Amino acid sequence: MEELKVLIADDDAGMRLILRMIVDKVEGFALAAEADNGQTALELAESLKPDVVFLDVEMPRMTGVECARAIEDMNPDTIIIFATAHDTYMSDAFEVYAFDYLIKPFKVERVIQTLERARDRLMLRAKRAMPAPAPAQPKAVSGRMMLRHRDGVSFLDLKDILLVQREERATVLYTADDGRYVTNDSLSEMEERLPADAFFRCHKSYIINLNHIKDITPYGRWTYVIRLEGTKHDALITHEKYEELEQMFR
Repeated sequence: MEELKVLIADDDAGMRLILRMIVDKVEGFALAAEADNGQTALELAESLKPDVVFLDVEMPRMTGVECARAIEDMNPDTIIIFATAHDTYMSDAFEVYAFDYLIKPFKVERVIQTLERARDRLMLRAKRAMPAPAPAQPKAVSGRMMLRHRDGVSFLDLKDILLVQREERATVLYTADDGRYVTNDSLSEMEERLPADAFFRCHKSYIINLNHIKDITPYGRWTYVIRLEGTKHDALITHEKYEELEQMFR
């Protein structure tokens, strides 16, 4: 596996140096870039597509929380780690599903542990992305969807739609035949078109086909990962949505 790219954003040069030294100590990571303000961090995240982003909360031009929201909209799989002296923003951070929230001054060992967990998570995701035999199709709903997308119009069987997610500021549908369809429809518009008895908005960036859930594992704090049968892609689910899902299957 190639080294994982890390972006560090903090307006304190000394803190960037500390984080850079820690990243250098952990096997499997490489520093991609640094930024001293939120706007630059967002531009670097869009161009470099880092795997992990360290964000301070209070930064010039754009706060860390605002930057995290924009990064999540571009790529919800990016691991966001906040490193800040302010614990008052913790709830805001976890609303954007941060992987961790480090309070300055933090211990080096604490950051190393967070990076190691992030590496394990990303390696597992890469392993799951490897080709595998297609599983037997579970029972699903009938019906079809007419989908307008960048390449024209497609007619999709609803039972074959596995996952709908926000990606690069667009909405992407993944299907059982390894299809990928990009549409300008918002995730909320897609949610309205899909039958509620088979599709579930588990996160502000994801809609999943309930008939294809394989398993659910913890991810960071207050968040879980859903693996789906028939696709290498997975989705996040919040703690609140997890409890709602649990009630649906009882």
